[in-house]
Amino acid sequence: MADQRDSLLREVDEELRREQFLKLWEQYGTYVVAAAALVIAAIGGYKYFEHRRAVAAEAAGLRMAAASREAAQNKPAEAQKVLSELAEGGPSSYALLARLRLAAADRQAGKTAEAAAAYEAIASSSGVDPLLGDYARLQAAALRLDSTDWTDMHNRLTGLAADGNAWRFSARELLGMAARKAGKTAEARKYFEGLVGDRETPPGIGERARVVLAMMTEAELAAAPPAPGADATQPARAAAPAEGDAGKAKAAAGGKSK
Repeated sequence: MADQRDSLLREVDEELRREQFLKLWEQYGTYVVAAAALVIAAIGGYKYFEHRRAVAAEAAGLRMAAASREAAQNKPAEAQKVLSELAEGGPSSYALLARLRLAAADRQAGKTAEAAAAYEAIASSSGVDPLLGDYARLQAAALRLDSTDWTDMHNRLTGLAADGNAWRFSARELLGMAARKAGKTAEARKYFEGLVGDRETPPGIGERARVVLAMMTEAELAAAPPAPGADATQPARAAAPAEGDAGKAKAAAGGKSK
């Protein structure tokens, strides 16, 4: 008798639950179906977007490789056309790389002002990777070295020369060159001696810093008044090697930063 009563209660309970579910479904079923459809549509749209982005990136990569081939085959016009199209309408990462390549091409062609402006535009663009943005700032500063003053170079490069920045050694080298150009010998010596004394300084930059320090020392010795009784022609002969090294340092400063 007790088992029959328990079975009856379970059946009544199940019936009540079914009735409640049907009422809820009648009231909210449309919304549940709509929500499920939206979730499915969102997933499908995201997958489609990812597919289109992958296809676009693959196509842009092939076009970037084609531009490299054109440049290697001494076809700068064709390479520039491809890069310009990528810079205008390619995926963001490839567009940025294309803009950097175009700026480098202007620099190699001797279009210093155009190249500097292009690098500055890249550095000021929103969403640029910080590492590439700092690289663009460094290149712009290097191109402005001969045409701007110490204050401008100091403002451009101080942040890049800070500890921890990936481009700090190149920035410090440029600061030393700018200080020397402005006649700030003590300031220039501080930067170059710091580069020579830092074990992490890249070999190329460290070697150039040693060359400039040697040039500065020779220039200071040549400019010093001769000691009493010394041969007056000796300083003039000592100055000659410094002039030869000056050409080396200027060529090093105009080269690619490391």
